[in-house]
Amino acid sequence: MSAPRNRLADETSPYLQQHAANPVDWYPWGEEALDKARREDKPILLSIGYSACHWCHVMAHESFEDEETARVMNRLYVNIKVDREERPDLDKIYQTAHQLLTQRPGGWPLTVFLEPQTQVPFFAGTYFPKEARHGLPAFRDLLVQVERWFREHRAGIAEQNRRLTEALARIAAPPSADVPPGLEPLEQARVQLARAFDHRHGGFGQAPKFPHPTDLEFLLRRGAGAGDPQALHMATFTLDRMALGGIYDHLGGGFCRYSVDELWMIPHFEKMLYDNALLLGLYARAAAATGRALFARTARETAAWVRREMQSPEGGYYSALDADAEGEEGRFYVWSREAVREALGHGLDYRLFARRFGLDRPPNFEGRWHLHVFVDVSRLAEEFDLSEDEVVARIDAARDKLFTARERRVHPGRDEKVLTAWNALMIRGMTLASRHLDCAECLDSAERALAFLRRRLWRDGRLLAAYKDGRAHLDAYLDDYAFLLDALLELLQLRWRSEDLQWAVQLAEILQEHFMDPERGGFYFTSDEHEALIQRPKPFADEAIPAGNGIAAQALQTLGTLLGEPRYLDAAERTLAAAAESLREAPMAHASLLIALERHHRPSEVVILRGAPDALARWRDGLLRPYAPMRALFAVPDEARDLPPALAAKAAQGEVVAYRCTGTTCAPPTHTLDELLESTAGDGRPTAGSR
Repeated sequence: MSAPRNRLADETSPYLQQHAANPVDWYPWGEEALDKARREDKPILLSIGYSACHWCHVMAHESFEDEETARVMNRLYVNIKVDREERPDLDKIYQTAHQLLTQRPGGWPLTVFLEPQTQVPFFAGTYFPKEARHGLPAFRDLLVQVERWFREHRAGIAEQNRRLTEALARIAAPPSADVPPGLEPLEQARVQLARAFDHRHGGFGQAPKFPHPTDLEFLLRRGAGAGDPQALHMATFTLDRMALGGIYDHLGGGFCRYSVDELWMIPHFEKMLYDNALLLGLYARAAAATGRALFARTARETAAWVRREMQSPEGGYYSALDADAEGEEGRFYVWSREAVREALGHGLDYRLFARRFGLDRPPNFEGRWHLHVFVDVSRLAEEFDLSEDEVVARIDAARDKLFTARERRVHPGRDEKVLTAWNALMIRGMTLASRHLDCAECLDSAERALAFLRRRLWRDGRLLAAYKDGRAHLDAYLDDYAFLLDALLELLQLRWRSEDLQWAVQLAEILQEHFMDPERGGFYFTSDEHEALIQRPKPFADEAIPAGNGIAAQALQTLGTLLGEPRYLDAAERTLAAAAESLREAPMAHASLLIALERHHRPSEVVILRGAPDALARWRDGLLRPYAPMRALFAVPDEARDLPPALAAKAAQGEVVAYRCTGTTCAPPTHTLDELLESTAGDGRPTAGSR
């Protein structure tokens, strides 16, 4: 007899479906649950998590699957379960509220108790154990105490909620300036990052260590673009340490979410699409900027993993791989010496592999070994009296054998929902890998994903946010529109399609009409047609993914210059003005906006090529392959139709002509590739004086 199913059984989210057989009477977020709470005057227990979250699984097993705990929850509360990946609006609001209430950063699982009439939280936490330990109360005891507090202190809760609501409103609408700040926040951010930089192991701060790809992109621009050797070292040393560390999957490719130690050795084993999207593009750009073979290889292997394991037959990219397999964190990835010897034998190949990845050292993960590079190739060549090429060849062959052996294991669970924003990030990452690494398969992957988004998640002129099992739903958020606009502009540089430019313009117009704050500037996270919540966030700071406001500003700068459209340039400028106080107070937290700020003061160059397709390809490849972060290039064939006037007027009539535009000013046309290469030498990058 199958287990009873609650109201989550029909949801698209794999995370919600994981809880469909709980004895808890879960509701998805919606009017049915909110109305029940109001009518019965019961507090709401809001639980937010995601499918690949290890501690979400732990709390579910300990408490939500427990009959006695479920009886308490069902008697005292209206219980709502939310997937933070499908509802980032709710997650942003209640994570902020948690931080205000507890004065500590949040995380997942997020456990929030809401006043039923207003949905304002009056108590919050993250993981609570079944039994009291580590200074945390037993979850069942907490449930009883919080409900009793709610009944006995209504007036005090009402006053606390009033203050919390006011604080949320202030956070959502910080004071805006009339003009963007100067370039000072860029230097301040570089200084702050240098202060937090780990000179021994790379990265920033202490354990746990997260990749921070947007910060690294900012530093790469400052270093390889502006000639700042310290910034370049911080970026490339961190990329090097991560690529050689255990946060990277040395057999299958791709990065785990973070490292639990400062060495990048032992990860939290879940793999998220967004991390790998950002890191894929970053490693491809770093390879172009430095010529480092390690960076190119890491990007290629990451892209191969995504195409192999994370791209659906329909074309969209799945969201995540779980940290757990067979109920055990990391089980899929770790090794015993015996299993490695079984695959490699007992001879030279095993000894080389063991030295390289630490199997000749004590176990580093619960009595087993998780692969982390300990010895470099040159030292191995010296120790084993081999050439470096032979060392690499033997280790690669060993990796292939172990990958084949690992494929026979039970794989981690995969969250197969498709999220528009994360897909847009991966389309951009694949496009950058194709651009800088000449990866045709990457371009094909990006094209398939873009076609999927247009076919399944673009409906009646608006985006939807999530898709699974043939069902697309949820109105899209700022990140969906901004990231997809940015991805389209990146893809248009690699190959031209007029219909994609038209789509980009549609996205930009929706951003302006439905997300932009017409009074203060900047963009809200939700549209003006979204359901009313206790806060309408306007996020400026980067989190695990870059801020939608930062990417919107960058994309509108590029599109505005390409089309000669001052409205887009003005919207980007007003976004920077709206974020002025945030940029001055915490520059290090706003790398994506800092990139837009630099482009505001030193506008990027947009090069427009017109001519015959074959000749265009030669010109385009000569300009696109190198690292030039302050230059965008669009090769528009003469045969292209349905062009906006600003592009249609730039016709070549059979010969390639280049138009170089900076901001609203265009230089005289250039008619030879040598002349163009000479004129753009150094122009695509910030000047050394921009430090």
